[in-house]
Amino acid sequence: MRHGIPIADGVYWVGMNDRKTNLFESIWPIPRGVSYNSYLLLDEKTLLVDTVKDLSVNEYLARLKSLLGPDRQIDYLAINHMEPDHSGSVPVLRRIFPAMTIVGSKKTAGFLKDLYGIEDNVQVVNDGEELSLGRRTLRFYMTPMVHWPETMMTYEVTDGILFSGDAFGGFGCLEGGIFDDQVQLEYFEDEILRYFSNIVGKYSPMVQKAIQRLGSLNVKVIAATHGPIWRSRPEHIISLYDRWSRYEAEPGVVLVFGSMYGNTQIMAEAVARGLSDAGLKSVRMHNVSTTHVSYLIQDIWRYRGLVLGCPTYDASVFPPMDALLRLLSTKRIAKRIVGLFGSHGWAGGAVQAMAGFVKDNGLGLVEPTVDVRFAGTPEQIEQCHELGRRMVERLGAKGE
Repeated sequence: MRHGIPIADGVYWVGMNDRKTNLFESIWPIPRGVSYNSYLLLDEKTLLVDTVKDLSVNEYLARLKSLLGPDRQIDYLAINHMEPDHSGSVPVLRRIFPAMTIVGSKKTAGFLKDLYGIEDNVQVVNDGEELSLGRRTLRFYMTPMVHWPETMMTYEVTDGILFSGDAFGGFGCLEGGIFDDQVQLEYFEDEILRYFSNIVGKYSPMVQKAIQRLGSLNVKVIAATHGPIWRSRPEHIISLYDRWSRYEAEPGVVLVFGSMYGNTQIMAEAVARGLSDAGLKSVRMHNVSTTHVSYLIQDIWRYRGLVLGCPTYDASVFPPMDALLRLLSTKRIAKRIVGLFGSHGWAGGAVQAMAGFVKDNGLGLVEPTVDVRFAGTPEQIEQCHELGRRMVERLGAKGE
């Protein structure tokens, strides 16, 4: 819809869907695409909240022009987040609307200069500062490291609209409906969790600070820069982000294995059978060599149990597993219960290194740890089965 979609009287969604990009940030697969949400407020003064990635700029400008008409200009641009998927259109907008004042945090001003060479008509706002557009008033809240240091949120006081930047957002294009009560939420929630765990999860303590900072606001609508707009149940997306940023998880198990010639996979299958025999239904089993790490992180963030198994490679961890462990450490995964198994040939190393990962990240370990030479004996395969059973006992719930 080229004319934008109303959120409230004089407030419009003017965002774009990206169905062309394969890898978000050139790392994370987005088979369902992603939306770049931007919002236009028409009052005595006009204000745009965030922009879109520059690949969408032509249709984006047409959408803005259809709402502004031939005579009106954009008076203000509020930038909640400077990452180029939201600021990529800023240079073009500045050329078309040269009198437009850009509003943002102190760090935003520095990023504008470094990214786009923009220094003029920039208004730095402080935490709690307000800006009147006429009938509407905006209040700015600094939320640093959610998930860049310059990030802030913009709160529209009259209708209780929180323009939250990347917080409360998720992967996935908006397919016709843009509101939470217009879409199948189950379809989006997996992609919202994957977005959180892949992009924002490392900064969970700062997400908690932001949620607490905004707790006194009467938030009626949450309008993030990605994903659906929450007008029916804004408290739902807040509760999800709150739970995930506390590292709270469901009582299930993610079993991630690597296997070069099939022997470690036999061990993995025995662990999975032990989980099932103990009554656990929530099991997600992944081959680390064939499943993109984005989906591994998503499931590991969802479930409290994690079982890792792989062969030794060059006296250390099988490289795809090593990459996962390094990324989980970077993402600061916490409050997980872990089981370990693996195989080696003439020298070990993988299981010991994985045990180091568990210790270094303060995670709980479930015994037995099973390390076999080449191929497991029947007794060792039974130990893998026992590892699965012990994991369910440690979790204390069978899941669904």
